[in-house]
Amino acid sequence: MQTTRLGRTGLQVSRLCLGTMNFGGFTEEKDSFTIMDRALDAGVQFFDTANAYGGSAGRGATETIIGNYLAQDDGARRRQIVLATKVYMPMSKSLNDGGLSARNIRMACEDSLRRLKTDHIDLYQMHHVDRNTPWEEIWQAMEQLVREGKVLYVGSSNFAGFHLAQANEIAKHRNFLGLVSEQSVYNLNQRTIELEVLPACREYGLGLIPWSPLGGGLLAGALQAANEGRRSKQFATARIEKHRAQLEAYEPLCAEIGNHPAEVGLAWVLHQEGVTAPIVGPRTMDQLESAIAATEIELSTETLEKLDEIFPGPGGSAPEAYAW
Repeated sequence: MQTTRLGRTGLQVSRLCLGTMNFGGFTEEKDSFTIMDRALDAGVQFFDTANAYGGSAGRGATETIIGNYLAQDDGARRRQIVLATKVYMPMSKSLNDGGLSARNIRMACEDSLRRLKTDHIDLYQMHHVDRNTPWEEIWQAMEQLVREGKVLYVGSSNFAGFHLAQANEIAKHRNFLGLVSEQSVYNLNQRTIELEVLPACREYGLGLIPWSPLGGGLLAGALQAANEGRRSKQFATARIEKHRAQLEAYEPLCAEIGNHPAEVGLAWVLHQEGVTAPIVGPRTMDQLESAIAATEIELSTETLEKLDEIFPGPGGSAPEAYAW
């Protein structure tokens, strides 16, 4: 497994990030342990989660599963893993639960550390921008956690380019490292971040961690699955019909180059400048093996051009994409 630096930091991470959102809600603890074992065996040592993940098992359940996994030995696994989690989503109906107030950042961090059974979080990410909390308050809280050794790096998720610039300019004036990564939706079919988020990441030295690199399964052979009767849910059928013309060009192209659509879609993301590690959230071992295989695929210039023709992006960076 190839590795790369996380943005402008000296921290090395694997080119794939193991997403754990399915742990608890869709994948039981025993199978989650097996997936994490296989990921580490393959060199995937970058794990991503969030305090709110857990699905039907309840918020916090995913962090608890990861904590139970880390507690199996004397810390050997924890030393291997670059562990990322998130704060923002409310965990209860309490008035001040949720958001990025100094109070919630502090309390949410302590709760995550307890569930994860660790003394520090390598990458603590803001799950969404909080327009009601000033950056001075957010950075004061994050700086305190860094001073205490409970957080090493701070990242963001679902931020606009303006938010990234605003956050890091204010951090600079506080002599604080600021954001080192951004986690955004990015795939062949959803390329909006190429306008401003990707350029901002490059300018400020943020590693990009794309989530949903296969568009929620759309780029993972959805058309073939629908033809075989394996995509019968109304929402999935509607998405397939909306993008049918593109999929009818995409899936045969994948067959032509001899790779599964899921592998090609993930490989395309890995080929994009500025991408650190796309998040793969396997429910099964087969899905993890497919993601690992994608890291070995080299897409030719011709194939990349054909993919751009099928799934055209916004036209480049802003404002050149839409104005002179």
